[in-house]
Amino acid sequence: MSRILIQHTDALTLDEQNRVLKNVNIAIDGRTIVAMGDAPRDFVADEIIDGRNHVALPAFFNAHTHAPMSLQRGWAEDLPFDRWLNERIWVAESALTEEDVYWGAALAACEMIRHGIVAFADHYFWMNQVARVVEESGMKASLAWCVFGIGADKEVGGASLEHTEEFVRQWHNAGDGRIKTTLGPHSPYICPPEFLRRAANDAAKLGVGIHLHVAESQEQVERSLREHGKTPVAHLASLGVFDVPTIAAHCLYVSDDDLTILADKRVTVAHCPKTYLKLAMGNARVPAMLARGVNVALGTDGAASNNSLDVLESARIATLWQKNEHCDPELMPSMQMLKLATQNGAHALGFDESGVLRVGARADIILFNFDKPHLLPRHDLAANIVHSAHASDVDYVIADGRVLLRKGELTTLDEEKILREAERRAFRLVGSEMWQVRAYND
Repeated sequence: MSRILIQHTDALTLDEQNRVLKNVNIAIDGRTIVAMGDAPRDFVADEIIDGRNHVALPAFFNAHTHAPMSLQRGWAEDLPFDRWLNERIWVAESALTEEDVYWGAALAACEMIRHGIVAFADHYFWMNQVARVVEESGMKASLAWCVFGIGADKEVGGASLEHTEEFVRQWHNAGDGRIKTTLGPHSPYICPPEFLRRAANDAAKLGVGIHLHVAESQEQVERSLREHGKTPVAHLASLGVFDVPTIAAHCLYVSDDDLTILADKRVTVAHCPKTYLKLAMGNARVPAMLARGVNVALGTDGAASNNSLDVLESARIATLWQKNEHCDPELMPSMQMLKLATQNGAHALGFDESGVLRVGARADIILFNFDKPHLLPRHDLAANIVHSAHASDVDYVIADGRVLLRKGELTTLDEEKILREAERRAFRLVGSEMWQVRAYND
């Protein structure tokens, strides 16, 4: 474990007092922040980072994504949700291979690190390949192997709940604790009730949580009421799904009673606003969720629907959309949005020591280079980051005390090789003759 000293930086601590510190030093010993202000006299750094004209803050956590779907970026454009899913996404995924998942996840890891993301909650197939990427990249993750529970012939790669449970046993707390695992039933609109009940019981026995999709459309709500006499949220609660730690992605169509359940059961709602805008799905009741005490965290969803894996972009879209929709410019201020992008996601993924800059916290830190015209003047550092900063402004990314991005250069991944191989596989996956020729020539 190395020692890092960040000198003369400004810092958004995101602590209980929302302190903004000016011209401070941050000392990191191994995976932990050991000093904020002046470094201990006997502290000898292995690396010194010049933090002048930079702003440090806790690194971003992506609370819901499908990392390997980076291979399908731009493949299913300008379509409604049902056609996007049925005519494009599931068709492309029918040709998916295990190695495709590895390279798609590696491409996503390159992008997320560059965007200041140190951890992500992934929900996809062949999670052992995504775990490989997490180990190699130095990132953190909560990994859910997606299963449908509607017959072996419908499962991607022949997976089963038993198979995914074996994955959980093998990989939970692997990578020196950087990898967490959950069970990943797809959703209440696909998975049968008994399958969901069994998944919840098995998750409890394994000591892990559940990550799934919930209430993405009004049609799903109406169908749930017809078939189960309950909303999707109430249906899942009745099956015991929320009796274990749960990430419920989306929750776009929820009632007041649903909000009470989500709050009482301490469910994390993963909010992915760019996907909702692109697919014209509607907006979530985020202010009401926050008012009820629901842990709302920001996600990107997959690049097939979002086109970018950028939690900062999610924060910007989320706050602007809610301000406009409610005609209330005071809603969801910048400091709160940064907490949704950092500590709320860290909690959802099981990394409660992250998401804040203070002594004793995990050293998950990003540094924005503020020596840019669009980031001056520095009247409000949080507002500058939420409303003005770009991913290209991220100079350093540190995860568990390890530098993953140094002065804009990735340190753990062979980016050039990943870009080349990922695009080759993407062209094969969608089957376009023109793209196949291009991939072959490359």
